[in-house]
Amino acid sequence: MTTIRHEVLTLPAAAPGPDNPLPPLRPLDEAHRIDDRDRAALPRDMARQVDYEPLRSLLPVRVRDGYDRSRTPREVDALVIENDRLKATVLPGLGGRIASLHHKPTGRELLYVNPVFQPANFALNGAWYSGGIEWNIGATGHTTLSCSPLHAARVPAPDGGEMLRLWEWERLRDLPFQVDLWLPDGSDFLHVGVRIRNPHERPVPTYWWSNIAVPEERRVLAPADEAWHFGYERRLRRVPVPRHAGADRTYPLNSTYAADYFYELPEGRRRWIAALDEHGHGLVQTSTDALRGRKLFVWGTGPGGRRWQEWLTEPGTGGYCEIQAGLVRTQLEHVRLEAESEVSWLEAYGPLEASPEGEWHTVLREAEARLETALPRAAVDAAHDAWKPYADTEPVGILAAGSGWGALEVLRTGWKLPGTPFGEDTVGDAQAPWLHLLRAGSFPDARRAEPYDETLVAPPWRDMLETAPATPVTEYHLGIAQWHAGDRAQAVRSWERGLRSAPAGWPLLRCLAVADQEDGHHERAADRYAEAFDDLCERRGDDERWTELSAALGREAVQALLAAGRPADARSVWERLTPGTRARGRFRLLEIGLLLAEGRGEQARAVFDDGFEVADLREGEEAIGRLWARLGPEPLPARLDFRMRPDGS
Repeated sequence: MTTIRHEVLTLPAAAPGPDNPLPPLRPLDEAHRIDDRDRAALPRDMARQVDYEPLRSLLPVRVRDGYDRSRTPREVDALVIENDRLKATVLPGLGGRIASLHHKPTGRELLYVNPVFQPANFALNGAWYSGGIEWNIGATGHTTLSCSPLHAARVPAPDGGEMLRLWEWERLRDLPFQVDLWLPDGSDFLHVGVRIRNPHERPVPTYWWSNIAVPEERRVLAPADEAWHFGYERRLRRVPVPRHAGADRTYPLNSTYAADYFYELPEGRRRWIAALDEHGHGLVQTSTDALRGRKLFVWGTGPGGRRWQEWLTEPGTGGYCEIQAGLVRTQLEHVRLEAESEVSWLEAYGPLEASPEGEWHTVLREAEARLETALPRAAVDAAHDAWKPYADTEPVGILAAGSGWGALEVLRTGWKLPGTPFGEDTVGDAQAPWLHLLRAGSFPDARRAEPYDETLVAPPWRDMLETAPATPVTEYHLGIAQWHAGDRAQAVRSWERGLRSAPAGWPLLRCLAVADQEDGHHERAADRYAEAFDDLCERRGDDERWTELSAALGREAVQALLAAGRPADARSVWERLTPGTRARGRFRLLEIGLLLAEGRGEQARAVFDDGFEVADLREGEEAIGRLWARLGPEPLPARLDFRMRPDGS
């Protein structure tokens, strides 16, 4: 009989820390953009989907950059779903990730299990961690829910047992989704039913990739003769499979640099991907045809890829690669989900034994035959059909709580979303000001709701803000919604109106400073940043909230003042940051830039020599290498080498 139970894991873990309190007004820093030279060669449907409403902003989601790299033993809540063949360990408080998939008859772990929890800057909004199976929804990249709690509950399964349901409200596209996990009696395969719903009266772009970490000492098999290769030089090219540029790229350790290989699966071919070790043992993932794409991500054997692998776990831990499955060919595309419609599919994860060595098509035929014996394609389709009537079944036992954003949207619209309840009891402090706006037509008084509360930007909320009393806090949020909609001039007018009577000017001054930067007015932006930081310093208290505000605003102010050629003013801001803030790795890097601007190269080199770690170093970021190069010709030390492309500097 399948069982679902709570379990507590204890592992070395870094504290997630607070979110960045400043709204992310700047365009998305996205590494996954296509060089214009490659667009003409894309198939027509791919080109259309690449251009279909790519994400331009993180709003209304906040950036998660408050974590560090100091790991101590911490307890992590887990939910275990188990039968006599498999044991799946799920982390509902960390994006619903499957942290482990253990095959009991053989005693083998089918996934790469990270022995630590170490956030790093890989998600769209920052904090992400490696290992297991993650569910990526929203837009190109790792989901903003990577380190966020999901709702979880018990639900009846199609075979009469129990399912574990995970669900949440995805805020970038304003879409509810669910992931149902169950183990049919005696099955070697974990079944996963996924549904994304569009309750809106308009089409919405959507995105999904299931991301599976497996040990990199594998051969990755997928039924394809071609793949789309994408690297950090942002070129998308069709390449042959398995051999490309003199090496068999289906072995992850045969690549030097980090890269994606999006496999071109022929129409009508079964959708599957597997990773097998030298003995022919490993994991296979298969699905119904709606989940069209399959992908291999490799870190590469170069120094940058090796350094990132160490960064995400503990030195000496084996490396990993990722095999993935998505709605379209590549992760650079988004698909149109029609108004008041849904898309669903079924995935299955389990063990596979087949020889990985030999001629490519012979290897594929054997592996596919073994998969068909273990789990026929028709059985996957039948399981999906059997599951669909249960997708609307209401939970019978709540196991974990997610956010209150879905409840807020349901209260606003009255939508009925069977199977995924977003109860009013989940509304919390973050949603409370917006619930007040919804019910009373106004924001709470600014003395009770600080203007740096979380914001909403969807058109219905923008409309409510436009008709609400024009208080400074309302103008602040209205300006952010207008900015997100592309009406920058109106956003600036709203912020300027709010500033006239704001009891605290720094939130609005910071927004105006960003607008100036985006318009190329760097001197005026620097003035506004300096004024905003002065204003904040006059008001700040001693608690953690004010420390984080000072850190976030101070970091932006120093950068803006340096960009305007004003190192003396930047130094003035720097010296008013707390000692703890200045000791953080990101601020040590900022200090190096400040020292170089002051012409103090020896002191800048001394900061490097002291040693520091930038906890929120961004995927593909090359700031460390650029600053190091300004000090002289000495090669970049291995501990600082995070370069992920051939010409990274």
